[in-house]
Formats: sequence, C-alpha cells, structure tokens
Amino acid sequence: MSYTTSTRVSVDDDVATVGTSASRTAARTAVQPTVQTAERTLTPRLTTTVPREYVHRADVSEVLLTGWEAAAEPAEADQPDEFAVSAQWPRSHSFFTQSGGYQAPMLLIESVRQIGSLLAHAEFGVPFGHQFLMWDMFFNTCPELLVADAVPTEVELRTVCRDIVRRGRVLGGMRYDVTVLRDGKAMATAGAAFSCTSPAVHRRLRAGRPTTTDRVVPPAIDPAAVGHSDDRHVLLAEPEPGSTSGIGDRWELRVDTAHPTFFDHPVDHIPGMVLLEAARQAALVSTGMPDALLLGLKSNFARYAEFDAPCWIEPQVEPHGTEGGVLVRVRGTQHAETVFTAELVLGPRRC
Repeated sequence: MSYTTSTRVSVDDDVATVGTSASRTAARTAVQPTVQTAERTLTPRLTTTVPREYVHRADVSEVLLTGWEAAAEPAEADQPDEFAVSAQWPRSHSFFTQSGGYQAPMLLIESVRQIGSLLAHAEFGVPFGHQFLMWDMFFNTCPELLVADAVPTEVELRTVCRDIVRRGRVLGGMRYDVTVLRDGKAMATAGAAFSCTSPAVHRRLRAGRPTTTDRVVPPAIDPAAVGHSDDRHVLLAEPEPGSTSGIGDRWELRVDTAHPTFFDHPVDHIPGMVLLEAARQAALVSTGMPDALLLGLKSNFARYAEFDAPCWIEPQVEPHGTEGGVLVRVRGTQHAETVFTAELVLGPRRC
C-alpha cells in the first residue's frame, strides 16, 4: 500500500472549519524549512501534534497524534479508506505515567479514540460542534509495544475505515480497524466504532444535562492497589463503613469533573475513557495484581453515564490463557441498568 508523502500538519491560528479534499491535502502538507546542499535541497521532516480541535482536547499536552497521511487513491470505488496515523507517547505525563519500565497501556486506547475524531473532521468533513458517541473500542497488544525507552515512544497506527454511514453529505458514523506498528513491526491490533450527530440533534437529545455534578466525590481506595501514587487518579471509591460494596464485588465510580485529564473540557456525561480506566482499576484491585499490564480490552457502551446518580463498577475474575494471564469481565451500572461492559486481559510485567 502506498501513501501520500507528507504526514505533518500546518495549521492557521484559527481552526474553524473543515475544508475540501484539496484543502485537507494542503493541511497535511506543511511548508517545511529547507536545507541546502551542494547536490540537492533536503526537506527535513518536522514533528508537531495535530490540531487539538481535531481530537477533542482543550489542552495541547493531551494530544497524542502527530500526523496522518492517506493511502493512494483506491483502484476500486468500493475499497475502504486507509490512513497511516502517527503518534508519540510521552515519557512523562500527569496521568499516563510509566511504571516498571512500561508505558501506560491506556495511551494506546486513547490514541485509538483520537484517530476517530481526527479522521472524521479532517478527512470525512464532519464540522466542528458535532457530537461523537462511541459504541465500542478494543485492543490486543504484546508487552513489547509498551516497553519504555530513553526517548518518547513513536508508533504508527495503520487505520482502515469501514461500515461508513452518511446522512446526506455528512458522515453519520463508521467503524475503523487499527494495526499498531513500532519500529516497523506490527505489535497490536485495535479498533472502534462511533456515530456523530449535529448540534441541533444533540440539543434535542441532551437538553438541560449538566456538565458538572454537585455530588461529593467519595474517598478513594488505596492508590497503590490500582497502580497509581495519587488518589486524585483513583476512580474507585472506598466503601462506607458497614457497606457491602467495594469488597470484591463492586465499587462506586468517583467522578471529579475538575480532573485535568478525565475532564479536559466540559461534557454532559461521564466520558467513555473514564469508564474504561475505572474498568482497568477494578481489574487490578479485584485480582490483587496492581502491577499487571493491560494487554487486551474489549468494550461496549450501552447508554450515557450520567452525573446525577452513582455509577457502580462490578468486576468478575476468570482464568484466561497462560503465563499468569487473567481475564476480568467488568460491568458498569446506573439505576440497575448496564451502562457499559468490558473484558480485560491482564498479564505480568517482564522487565
């Protein structure tokens, strides 16, 4: 598969609209400084992040994607749209911290999430202001992908878009599959599916929903039990005295809308990434494996998780695989109804 030659992004100060195919190509083809030599002019490849607006982040430091390029025009009209997306995982982050010689596995699933909105806006013409609803996400990786190095981790995310739904001329949703390469070697697979709605439709569906909660954030369980050192990053609540919850069966979700990563910008529901991190934490504490690596995740989102009622995280541990691998099934509920489900595979660290 051949790809267009430029992966870097050049952006004007005001990113307000999504352009035509020609302008999107121009956006991918940044004007680069040149280096003169006796024989020829070399154009160095300069790295920056993609515009934060494309990946629905307010803080530039939360943007993991550094560029993208489209495959050459397909020979057949019914061939899927393919892209090569690049990402950089930082050595140091306020939340996605390295531990035991490994990068945080949630960097992978956050990168996959960012791909969906990037391509929707930059390649499929979805206007800014449209709302995205994630239906499912998954990944399977080998531990080698997550091994930390003396420099940030550079990965390539080969993405194939399929099951594309359009409402008139506007994208209504799609599914995309990702192959993750490090140093040119495929080390993981991942994917997701989402739908998107116009601001008018979203207002009809969600009118009046708050973007904060007046519910008091309950105390956290021991951060060390879920692989963190700061209780602000802990999403599972310490059970109240005399309560039967939080003793191997379920924990109340802690919702802190002031958290700079979980709630990078105001939203009217608990984000899916918060629910997946809660599932990861529940898997660690329920297995008694606080240092385990998350090597596999398969999730489905059934409804919005709201701010106005407790959300309960319920893990069930099952044996799986070899070399100490463990499968944990997690369910999130609100008002006794399923909000999301997740299957997580944990493995031991080898570093």
